[in-house]
Order: sequence, then structure tokens, then C-alpha cells
Amino acid sequence: MTAIVGLTGGIASGKSTVAGFFRELGVQVVDADAVAREVVAPGSPGLAAIVEAFGPEVLAADGSLDRKKTASIVFADPEKRRRLEAITHPRIAERSLARLGALAGGPAPYAIYEAPLLVENGIHKSMAAVIVVAASEATQVRRAVDRDRATEPEVRARLAAQLPLVEKIAVADHVIRNDGDLAALRARTEEVHRALSVAFAGRVAGTPQGGPA
Repeated sequence: MTAIVGLTGGIASGKSTVAGFFRELGVQVVDADAVAREVVAPGSPGLAAIVEAFGPEVLAADGSLDRKKTASIVFADPEKRRRLEAITHPRIAERSLARLGALAGGPAPYAIYEAPLLVENGIHKSMAAVIVVAASEATQVRRAVDRDRATEPEVRARLAAQLPLVEKIAVADHVIRNDGDLAALRARTEEVHRALSVAFAGRVAGTPQGGPA
């Protein structure tokens, strides 16, 4: 059976890039962010619940969820963030767990669950191993400002809402540093892949018992 390995990191640390490298190496990846978009797609019960909770102003012109507008609302108010998480997390958990269960029954040594809140929600405890992608705060802020067209205060508010990166690193089995170039990042990812392939070759690992979110 396939071991399920958690992959996480801070905002703009590069975990999605690392997940892409793992895919290129033939590793199957379940992306919690992609699942999160699915459960709030137009016409979904998840989106209807969000509109009921926060009003139609969270919708874009095409009827989809305006993620940037919603983020600006919830990251400025912890109670609103908890309300949003109460809507989305159970839906993400149900769909992710089903996909991870299907992967765990396969023949590959390991598969990856990529989730930004892996440690915050305690999901890391149910993983066979944990990978943390880490970058300096200055690097994270610069990348997030460029990538998301956000202001520095907006990015720092998002960083403050997540667990400090040092606490994620403390529970990691493998740390992939990403303050350098893509070649170095790819080489380190390949190194971790080799280690995981050896560690889980022939091992039996069950599906996570906790609820992904």
C-alpha cells in the first residue's frame, strides 16, 4: 500500500512548485487548494453557504467566489475567518480523504497530500512523513506581493494568521529550503524523493485517520 506524505509550507514558500517537481517524478499529489476551489465552485452548496454568511459582495462578476475579496474580509477578522473555515474545512476534508484513501490502496511507495494548514489543523500527525518547504520571511513577502498583486500589509496579515514557519519545521521529517534558484530547489526535491522512495519501499501505510483541511 501507498504511504501518504504531507507537504506544507508558508505563504509563497514554493510548496506548489515543489509539488509540481514531485509530479514530474511520477508521484501522485492531492492538492488541498485545488479541492478548496472545487468545493466553492459556482452552483455548489459550499459557495451558497459562503454567500449566506458573508453576503453577495464576495462574488465576482461571473458568479464565482472572489477569493481576493474574501481573503481581505476574513484575514482582517479572526471570527470571520473561523466562520469561513467552518464552512469550507469539512467539505475539503471529506473530498480530500476520499482521494487519499484511493491513493493509499495503490502500489506506489508514497503519494503526497499538499496542504497549507497541514500542521495548524493537526493533520500532520496522521501522515507517514511530513515535508516542509521553507523560505525566509522577506522572500515570502516579496514573492506574495509579486504573485498576488497584494500589498505588503495584506501579505503580513496572512503570514500572521498562519503558524510560524519555525513551528512547522519543528515537526518536519524533511525540510526543503527555497531561497535559491529553481535548479537548487529541484535538486533538493529529487533528494527528498529518493529518501522517501527508499523509506517506504515495501512498507504498508494506511490512509490518514484525521480530517484533511
